[in-house]
Amino acid sequence: MALSALSPTFSTNPSASSTSLSKTRRITQKNPKFSVFTTPKFTPISALSDPYVLQIAETLEDSLPSTSSTPLQKLRISSSDTLLSTPWPSRKDEPFRFTDTSFIKNSRIEPIQPPKIPSLSSLDVSVDTLLPTLSIVDGYVIDSLSQLNEFPSGVYVGSLLRVDSEAIMKRVSEYEFSFKGDLFWLLNGVGTPDVVLVYVPEGCKVENPLLLRYISAEGSDKESKALPFSNPRVLVLVEKGGEISIVEEYVGGDTDKCYWTNSVMEVVVGEGAKVSHSYIQNQSFNAAHIKWTWVQQESTSKYEHIEVSTGGKLSRHNIHIQQVGPDTVTELSTFHMCISDQTQDLHSKLVLDHPRGVSQQIHKCIVAHSSGQAVFDGNVQVNRYAQQTDAGQLTRSLLLEPRATVNVKPNLQIIADDVKCSHGAAISDLEEDQLFYFRARGVDAETARKALIFSFAAEVVDRFPNASIRKKVETHIRELLDPSPPSR
Repeated sequence: MALSALSPTFSTNPSASSTSLSKTRRITQKNPKFSVFTTPKFTPISALSDPYVLQIAETLEDSLPSTSSTPLQKLRISSSDTLLSTPWPSRKDEPFRFTDTSFIKNSRIEPIQPPKIPSLSSLDVSVDTLLPTLSIVDGYVIDSLSQLNEFPSGVYVGSLLRVDSEAIMKRVSEYEFSFKGDLFWLLNGVGTPDVVLVYVPEGCKVENPLLLRYISAEGSDKESKALPFSNPRVLVLVEKGGEISIVEEYVGGDTDKCYWTNSVMEVVVGEGAKVSHSYIQNQSFNAAHIKWTWVQQESTSKYEHIEVSTGGKLSRHNIHIQQVGPDTVTELSTFHMCISDQTQDLHSKLVLDHPRGVSQQIHKCIVAHSSGQAVFDGNVQVNRYAQQTDAGQLTRSLLLEPRATVNVKPNLQIIADDVKCSHGAAISDLEEDQLFYFRARGVDAETARKALIFSFAAEVVDRFPNASIRKKVETHIRELLDPSPPSR
């Protein structure tokens, strides 16, 4: 059913709208420094805004404590400026043409309060002792579940609200939260209770990968229609010549619980710096997972992104990368898999504005369920002054069930005239000659199919730079392909 035909779960009559606006004004007068609705100019915009979005914004504001953090205040105010005039996306909007968000809109949104530490003891959140780990539970940093080893001098990993270095706070204050994404980006800016800060000073190389583990502890039963809502946010600042490897892992305690994780990561890669970013999404099959990754690369920097996404009923990742200097390298490797009634969606945009930029992107997906759907919309924009650019983009998809669906849209926009650019797309089932090769050597059909499916994913999985993470992802994919316990 088209999203435009769905009715909101609350009244949208004029009196209800005026009530909401009055509530907004009262909150503003009570706490003008903190409230995201601090400017009188919001009043006419609110009257024209989507009432469902306005209700979520008010619910988020009511759930958040006040803060004395200037950067966090700036983020909330700048996000609210645009949020109140942004409608809920529908299938009529081109970016959401193949992505149905009615699962979220038909639910009762409930912002998650700070977790109680005793209630977390039952979670399976064992810390990998090989990696320094920061645990983020429903958007809140939990020190008792974290294990941060000693970092080089000047490196900071933790809550923005706890930064005690004046130099780091000055640097963060200079950063402008200027990028404006879609509605979900803005909701995160209004609703995030904190910002996780990863700061690497000039010339510093962090040897061990940093694991950011996002744990969804709150969840509801499917029949309740409630959707606990969290907004984790991370800011990564890597100064000139710095290097760091970051692993994001999203997990949920119960594979049947319903919740909504709405996450944002912003990455600034300084001149000559290098960031390796691994992203693993393994949340509940009844969850909504919406993520934004925004990256700004300065000259001679390198950003490497490796992603495996297998969880969520609705999973969408928006990646926006801006090369703001020459001789910049960007590598994107992503793998999505649907094994149930899922939507796995990747929207990527890479903007090259300077000479001799390099970008290579490979996206793979497997849809192994008749009601599963994968979406890929990849845009590479090579502007006028991005001469001698080398850009490649490839998407390959496997459809393993008769009614499985994939929608792909690789897109190169080239204005510069001295470039080397290519893109390609392929959609198929497993090759019969490959299956025959296995059968001719005594391998049964089912084992052959599993081997070919796993090898299809391995091209991306093998690119994880950390061996323990790579092994963990391999094991998880094999379990999804063969959920039955091994015979004894």
